[in-house]
Amino acid sequence: MPRALQVKSYAKINLGLEVLGLRQDGYHELRTLFQTIDVHDDIVLRPRPRAVSVRCRHRLVPRDRTNLAVRAAEALRKHVQVSSGVEIEIEKRIPVGGGLGGGSSNAAAVLLGLDRMWRLGLGPHGLHRLARRLGADVPFFLLGGTALGLGRGDEVYPLRRQLRGWVVLVDPGVPISTAAVFSRVDAGLTPRENSNSIFYFVSRGLEGIGGDRILTNDLEEAAMEEAPALKERVVRVRDVLRGEGARIDALSGSGSSVFGLFDDARAARRASAVLGKDGMPVRVVRTLTLDQYRRTWGLPRVR
Repeated sequence: MPRALQVKSYAKINLGLEVLGLRQDGYHELRTLFQTIDVHDDIVLRPRPRAVSVRCRHRLVPRDRTNLAVRAAEALRKHVQVSSGVEIEIEKRIPVGGGLGGGSSNAAAVLLGLDRMWRLGLGPHGLHRLARRLGADVPFFLLGGTALGLGRGDEVYPLRRQLRGWVVLVDPGVPISTAAVFSRVDAGLTPRENSNSIFYFVSRGLEGIGGDRILTNDLEEAAMEEAPALKERVVRVRDVLRGEGARIDALSGSGSSVFGLFDDARAARRASAVLGKDGMPVRVVRTLTLDQYRRTWGLPRVR
């Protein structure tokens, strides 16, 4: 049997997110800008004769078939009709319930890792359909870098302008249910097609010009209504981030993690130091471009 394989499962932030309406299939029509960052979980895949199982010490991570990583392994086994099993060990570093895509990233990492371990040769393209069935964010983690997400967020397109910078990432310690946030959004949602801040950002990027300040997150207000304790902390974090010159400052996804994107490492470290004195878990991380992300998987550069 092949040896155990260790892989990194990276987090993402949403630079912007627009909720355009409800689809006929019950999901939400979204536009979003994904960005990989170099915070990652460590996943070890150990061959087993038949069963699929998961181990994780984090109390909020399920250890049964509701875990998306387990579902990914089982879906791939069925797709390629193999009997091999695997034990999935997850060491969590991505905050759980923080809007950073940890569960989706774990699922994509398992797909890519098992593709290598079982020598299937599917690659990201061959795994894409499985990823879409598992969850809206999973396809992005087969791609990485800076990307536009359409549809449910599962139609993913890399941008020519790949962002490079430092990200101050703050975990307010208030996990939020994504389903609960979307339920609050639905209460006041009206279909719209004229929210164009993300398309404007993309077009400005093609011209080599910024446009970061126009980006917003349509889930932010609902998230803070769902978790009132979060609001005061977010206001404080954003004041500090903006004061130090963040290009973008926002809640990521449905929250509760807050981030600031900086061009200057020293400014990012200053913001981190101030927020650290407030007692909030904070770290300074880097963005990962499309090619940097692909190198972590040993994939060829996109030309």
